[in-house]
Amino acid sequence: MTFITSQELLDKYPDLTPKERENAICKEHGAVFIQNIGHTLSHGEKHDGRAPDYDDWNLNGDLLFWNPVLDSGLELSSMGIRVCEDSLKAQLDIAGCEDRASLPFHSAVLNKSLPYTIGGGIGQSRICMFFLQKAHIGEVQSSIWPDAMIEECEANKIILL
Repeated sequence: MTFITSQELLDKYPDLTPKERENAICKEHGAVFIQNIGHTLSHGEKHDGRAPDYDDWNLNGDLLFWNPVLDSGLELSSMGIRVCEDSLKAQLDIAGCEDRASLPFHSAVLNKSLPYTIGGGIGQSRICMFFLQKAHIGEVQSSIWPDAMIEECEANKIILL
């Protein structure tokens, strides 16, 4: 497992888009945890947009594995330590969402009425895709798909559940 911050990833691959950076680092290392997602990076853009009132952008990240079937990185989990009163205030200010501070959840966090928490989850269907080497999530979970998607999958010999 390789750990890298979103800024270090930009520094390593400055000419690539965020998705291309994820693919490059995953292809190189196989399994990667990209940390600190949400802040504006040195080139003036974010690696990925994150809500200011969810994870602390300094204490979050995404777990990605290289998927040779798709020839790209596959995000298996997004996780982080949830905002505390300090990170919530700072992130609301950065995002220009200061008005949210009066909402019930936000007020409770800012007044320390809620416990500190962590969160995130494992994408069970994505893990199944990875280990079963499937190209489409519809091969491991049933759903309703648009006709165009069904036709495209059939043309590529992908059997949807």
